[in-house]
Amino acid sequence: MRGKAGLVIGIAVGYVLGSRAGKERYEQIKTQWMKVWNTEPVQDQVAKVSEFAKSSAMALPSTLWDSAVKVSKAAAGKGTPGQRVDAAVKASKAAADDLDRAADETTAAATKAAEKAKKAADEARERSEA
Repeated sequence: MRGKAGLVIGIAVGYVLGSRAGKERYEQIKTQWMKVWNTEPVQDQVAKVSEFAKSSAMALPSTLWDSAVKVSKAAAGKGTPGQRVDAAVKASKAAADDLDRAADETTAAATKAAEKAKKAADEARERSEA
């Protein structure tokens, strides 16, 4: 899905930048785009994506910090040096799994939010063309 969206955006940008119709056509396209961009459904989705990005930006560092604390506690625990190293390695593997899971959840949620925003933009554009 991301590849298709990128292709469509690339074609649109290429058309606008390479248009032989000149500045008049560019201004016409820009005006239509601004009408779509400023519609309420699109701006609602933009706000949702923005809020999500802020909350996700907070989630990953806290997971990273928690993971670092677990590894350091395992390394400083009781036992022989070899046992502490083994415990730290085991904790670091679990921490890596936690980070991987958090990153996957963040990516999935960001993708879902972007798809909703694209859908809202498409619907708004269709309404403005009708």
